[in-house]
Amino acid sequence: MDLLTQQEYRAIAEGLDLPGNAFIDGGYRPAISGKTFDTMNPATGKVLTQVATCGPEDVDFAVGKARDAFEDGRWSRLHPSERKEVLIRLAKLIKRNARELAVMESLDSGKTIFDCETVDLPETIHCLSWHAEVIDKIYDQVAPASDDHIAMVVREPIGVVGLVLPWNFPLLMLAWKIGPALASGCSVIVKPAEETSLTALRVAELAIEAGLPKGVLNVLPGSGSEVGEPLGRHMDVDMISFTGSTATGKRFLSYSAESNAKEVVLEMGGKNPAIVMDDAENLDRVAQHIVNGAFWNMGENCSASSRLIVQSGIKEELLTRIAHHAKAWNVGDPLDPATRLGALVSPAHYDKVCSYLEQAQTMVFGGKAEKGFVEATVIEADADSRLAREEIFGPVLTVLSVESFDEAIALANDTEYGLAASLFTANAKRALRGAWALRAGTVTVNSFGEGDISTPFGGWKQSGFGGRDNGIHAHDQYTQLKTIWLDLSDDADEAVA
Repeated sequence: MDLLTQQEYRAIAEGLDLPGNAFIDGGYRPAISGKTFDTMNPATGKVLTQVATCGPEDVDFAVGKARDAFEDGRWSRLHPSERKEVLIRLAKLIKRNARELAVMESLDSGKTIFDCETVDLPETIHCLSWHAEVIDKIYDQVAPASDDHIAMVVREPIGVVGLVLPWNFPLLMLAWKIGPALASGCSVIVKPAEETSLTALRVAELAIEAGLPKGVLNVLPGSGSEVGEPLGRHMDVDMISFTGSTATGKRFLSYSAESNAKEVVLEMGGKNPAIVMDDAENLDRVAQHIVNGAFWNMGENCSASSRLIVQSGIKEELLTRIAHHAKAWNVGDPLDPATRLGALVSPAHYDKVCSYLEQAQTMVFGGKAEKGFVEATVIEADADSRLAREEIFGPVLTVLSVESFDEAIALANDTEYGLAASLFTANAKRALRGAWALRAGTVTVNSFGEGDISTPFGGWKQSGFGGRDNGIHAHDQYTQLKTIWLDLSDDADEAVA
């Protein structure tokens, strides 16, 4: 899809019909309380629209409708090929409305229209299509047994699931969760981030147009305390899949323990290392990967390369090249397709990122922050500083210097997180040793990345718990395994024995 001009995107923005009500049982409806909240454009500070403020009573109502849909089998017992057709139609409808959704996403989140058009929407469509195509290609198993028995191991949809989304990739994280959840036959209640509710509501409307039965996909905007916690504590929710901060994710484990012991899958924070050894080839290309990993999506990315661990002999040369490439990451109007760094998602988050900038002692470059925008910034810091240990979630790269490969690996692993890591080296043996030694869910060698839709994504330690997004493995979290044991013996006594 060709990009439009800044003026054309603004014209689309002015003509958008923004959703505001919750989406329950196949249609929009206000919160039972009648309350609303303002959703803001972080780039301008202006109100976009009012959105329904859902509460525990809305959670109860939506869970009831989702349970009805699950139990009567309108989706859960639909033939896999029929579920596939509906999800493919949804992917096609999203593609047909991609430009509208991209502009809506940019307005609501501060993300650049460049990223929304070239990454978020294409990947959202691909994710839903991929999981749709997998539906009728996942086979169950027959376990080895005697001639008198058959042991079948089958997957069944887990039931009613709560999907709690982050604000940094509203559409893409929605697809990562509803793709495998709906493919598995579950009924879902989506709790979008309060800052970014609009595109999830619009996709729910498109899902009904695609033929998804009523009650199967519900979207409840609202706060964590009024929607997220009641979902986590609900006795008729079978599973929660959460993406967001580590502190909030841990609460869902408590909610589960204090309610019905529902299954919980957590994808949380990261302080991801990018190790560059002095034998790395083509430092200019390395610098491009480091810059992309650190500053893409304004650094509001759980797998961002936020810690550069570089061998001291090449540090200055690499930082010079990083500074050169970072100049292309300009700050500006998110609806200008030439802009690479948009606005941070909210004033509160902007203030948080700025608080880290104030602690910088050795600023390599950048550091300017104004009215919700932060430029690409590189800071040298001590390994035990907050800048090196805490997730900043902004366009800030912290630089740490080491002398050896073993020191680099030890420093990379010296964190409470374990989501992603990168290693740049021309030594194949060192690359493999490092990939095995790094304690992270995804390790890339000589590149920054997260794999693709076919590879599982999730973290170790305090970066993740309970399952994985993406790949066939994502379907596991939305299903239960059942053993069916058939006794074929003709001898009743033997059968009893």
